[in-house]
Amino acid sequence: MKKKLLKNLDWGVLVCVVILTAIGMTALFSTTNNSNHVEFIKQIKWLLLSIPLSIVVVIVDYDKILKIAPVFYGACIFLLVLVLFTDAINGARSWFNVGGFTLQPSEFGKIATILFMAYSLNLLQAKNRKEINKFYKLLLILGIAALPIVLIVIEPDLGTATAYIFATIFILFVSGIDKKYIFASLILIAILIPIIYHNLPQHALQRIDVYLHPESDPRGAGYNIIQSKLAIGAGQIFGMGVLQGNQTQLGYLHPKTTDFIFSAIGEEMGFVIAAGLIIVYVILITRIVYVAKTAKDNIGSYITIGIAGIFCFHMIENIGMTMGLLPITGVPLPFVSYGGSSLLTNFICIGLVINISARRQKAIFIEQNLNRG
Repeated sequence: MKKKLLKNLDWGVLVCVVILTAIGMTALFSTTNNSNHVEFIKQIKWLLLSIPLSIVVVIVDYDKILKIAPVFYGACIFLLVLVLFTDAINGARSWFNVGGFTLQPSEFGKIATILFMAYSLNLLQAKNRKEINKFYKLLLILGIAALPIVLIVIEPDLGTATAYIFATIFILFVSGIDKKYIFASLILIAILIPIIYHNLPQHALQRIDVYLHPESDPRGAGYNIIQSKLAIGAGQIFGMGVLQGNQTQLGYLHPKTTDFIFSAIGEEMGFVIAAGLIIVYVILITRIVYVAKTAKDNIGSYITIGIAGIFCFHMIENIGMTMGLLPITGVPLPFVSYGGSSLLTNFICIGLVINISARRQKAIFIEQNLNRG
């Protein structure tokens, strides 16, 4: 059975993850050169924990994993409430400090929310897939997503909250939701955007202002984005070389191991590697969407498409903000940025994708034979 799973799994997803992780570890080694590679060593430890855990996730049938989805979701909600009573780090109450390591419950909450939404949708659509279009049932699914989103906004961490929103949109899109709800949502968003904007906290407004006019405060709020664009431009085609970047090694780029690690890659490895990195992300997300389309059941499709939404948002937002195309939100780059909770979550997500891809072949084979008959 295990040999069959190994044969059927999507190797393209694994290859993309290996490439991204290799580039990320190289960049972390370079960006931590002036700090005795402390974060690089921690990331290796998290990687050594993440790989075996993701293998376990692959081996255990995802139908069995889904049975604990309600408990997992409840535990993450509890942690998201508990973290609000911790001391703020960089202006946000998002982390638990455990034995010198920081744990971010909102990262694990992504998996819990996707699994519980998939679990709930499967129950609602057990008899009829159109059940999602009953208003009160749609509200129930939206409530599952809204609860962690509200708690994360309170932290505040608007970037991570937006990742949840992307996952929710992706899942609802493939769940058979009626177009009238999509149009109504677009109208509601258009109405709410100006209201939300005028009620944003000061630090969020400042980030938007910096995004629009970074040159207005080049030594203050606009400093990071200006240095980021300088670093990417300085790399040119082939880069200045690992450990050789001026902005990266002289401390002008900050935070260079997390938010702006793509800038360090652009400076030291150049356009070729930076562009290649984007291509690998596009291939990875495309492969995950393909797994969602070919999953043996709806629940597998919901899980994988939700994961695709998470990765899509993180890639677009992180790379976009380093180039000055999007506001700075503190969203990490999957498999590349430093962060134990993020890395562990990403590998669990990939484990779920591989799990679902490995178990889809039998269902597809049967369906094809039935069609021929």
